Amino acid sequence: MAKAVCFGEIMLRLNPEGYQRFVQAAKFEASYAGGEANVAVSLANYGHNAFYVTKLPDNEIGQSAVNDMRKFGVDTGKIVRGGPRMGIYFVEKGASQRPSKVIYDRAGSSIALAKREEFDWESIFQGASWFHFTGITPALGGENPEICLDACRAAKKMGLTISCDLNYRKKLWTREEAGRVMSELMPYVDACIANEEDAADVFGIHAEGTDVGSGRLSREGYISVAKELSERFGCSNVAITLRSSISATDNKWAGMLYRDGNACFSPEYLVHIVDRVGGGDSFGGGLIHSLLSDYDQQKAIDFAVAASCLKHTIEHDFNLVTEAEVASLAGGNASGRVQR
Repeated sequence: MAKAVCFGEIMLRLNPEGYQRFVQAAKFEASYAGGEANVAVSLANYGHNAFYVTKLPDNEIGQSAVNDMRKFGVDTGKIVRGGPRMGIYFVEKGASQRPSKVIYDRAGSSIALAKREEFDWESIFQGASWFHFTGITPALGGENPEICLDACRAAKKMGLTISCDLNYRKKLWTREEAGRVMSELMPYVDACIANEEDAADVFGIHAEGTDVGSGRLSREGYISVAKELSERFGCSNVAITLRSSISATDNKWAGMLYRDGNACFSPEYLVHIVDRVGGGDSFGGGLIHSLLSDYDQQKAIDFAVAASCLKHTIEHDFNLVTEAEVASLAGGNASGRVQR
């Protein structure tokens, strides 16, 4: 299988047990996660040689995050050690009409303070065929926009395919900052992953006829968004996730893959959510696996959406499913009956 490199921030995730609110919690469950780390775990689960690159403090907490990635078969040999701390985020899971909440405590983290010279991208990319990052990483500030640009230039020079999930986070940077930085990075990207809000917030590209609040989605609007992203930046594949939120507990979930002027839509799933954080990353991991495996356009989007559908049923960020499980759901086995 292929060697794929993912670069970004891994954080300590803390959440109250079950559906308790922050103000109720007497204790918090701990796990590790981050956009690109989630993708790396998915790719390892599908059998790829997944490498994860970041910077972590050289202490027991940093080592615990490294150990967690290794547990799932991710290669951590290129992780840089040093800096003051690991970022933390708190998750309060929503239910019914009460939305989920995320609180960040990541300012001054080791990766946010990383330096360009700490990453030897030509060495990191030796033998690799894919590089993945998200819009979250340059949003960390400091030298991270330049580090991402260095990585993209080296990856393109070495013939890697590059994917990026736009993942706009308003708590990290402004729309203007995001648009400026991502416009410099996107010309290197072969596969762009986005949703309707990302495209609008970062590049001002809107899906006409769509209102995510009411659950009204326009296929034609999404095709126009993908077409504009493809034409503006030269992306050969543009994947868009389509979420209709009935409540915090129940969503409709689908996706679209645009390529060479043709748009393929997946089936739509009605998902009863256990944990939606990491849902977009599981879609990205499924899509990258599909493209690395040379699936045709329809099979690729069907696999990516099925992978993400299953992730919504799993606690914490990592999508702990096999290729066979995803393929079964993508093939129509959606009854959820006990397997004996």
